[in-house]
Amino acid sequence: MKFTLGIEEEYQVICPKTRELISHDQQIVTVAEKILNDQVKAEMHQAVVEVGTNICNDITEARTDLTHLRKSISEIANSLGFRIGAAGTHPFTKWETQLITPNPRYAEIIDELQDTARSNLIFGLHVHIGIEDKQLALHLTNAMRYFLPHLYALSTNSPFWEGRNTGFKSFRSKIFDKFPRTGIPGVFQTVAEYEHYINVLIKTKCIDNPKKIWWDIRIHPFFPTLEVRICDVPMTIEETLSIAALVQALVAKLYKLRTQNLNFMLYHRALINENKWRASRYGLDGSMIDFGKECEVNTKELMLELLDFVDDVVDELGSRKEIEHVKTMIKNGTGADRQLAVFEETKDLTKVVDYIMEQTILGT
Repeated sequence: MKFTLGIEEEYQVICPKTRELISHDQQIVTVAEKILNDQVKAEMHQAVVEVGTNICNDITEARTDLTHLRKSISEIANSLGFRIGAAGTHPFTKWETQLITPNPRYAEIIDELQDTARSNLIFGLHVHIGIEDKQLALHLTNAMRYFLPHLYALSTNSPFWEGRNTGFKSFRSKIFDKFPRTGIPGVFQTVAEYEHYINVLIKTKCIDNPKKIWWDIRIHPFFPTLEVRICDVPMTIEETLSIAALVQALVAKLYKLRTQNLNFMLYHRALINENKWRASRYGLDGSMIDFGKECEVNTKELMLELLDFVDDVVDELGSRKEIEHVKTMIKNGTGADRQLAVFEETKDLTKVVDYIMEQTILGT
């Protein structure tokens, strides 16, 4: 089976003088659309630009596409007097100062969700894995839930919020938690059960379409993909590619187990949420619960165990280089660790923004 990849990243638009987030008044999107067509789009806040790769057959294609996207958006931003940055939150910009993109869909969300939407000034990474069979996608989604905190810990890149060190390696999810229909989903055994849930929400006017289900993992409502949405946008291309390769490898491994009549244990979301909280608070530096052994295990050790778990599918996927880079990420720390190190050294959040901007275009 072929597990195609799609990667979406959300970038900060930054003023090079103040290092604050700034509205680009859709100038970047307007120019970029001429080069990148539908691979770039606006988001709710005017200081956000979202990009998405094409459907990629493997991580090598994803690397080429993502590098082109970061390079193109950076060059266009520079030409218009802006810079871009990749981090889950901006270190000090206050959401109250940021403009909302004029769009009926966004106006409707603001009207319904009020300040929870206005304050949702966050930047994420979404990884899509192509799976045509919806029942299979649902089965793999149920199993993948267990690994979401591990992926999240690896991506943590939002320790600052409105000028404060939050004490979290990823504060982004704490902001997003205010939205309805977020977090770790429950288990749905059949597509019919899942579709009944959606239909009840639509019938009772909770949502008008299933895109308003913003879980950390979901079957995409319109594309034949499983979509992992829990991660902060990583600072570097290499980090994004490693996380995307790990998502793909996990899906491939769980599929392989299924074909051998082996199923991964399904755990209650209340338990998985304990690990998600730990990942948010401590990143790779804490410990998580091994539910099988019912004990705490050092998170870095768990990550190495995870690499062993997927090792037998990596070469077939052609992602050995990207998966091996996870070990470098464990050694060097996540984006959050490096942001905190820069602040510890300089005591200056503008220097942290400078570092984010430098790292964002590394390798482009």
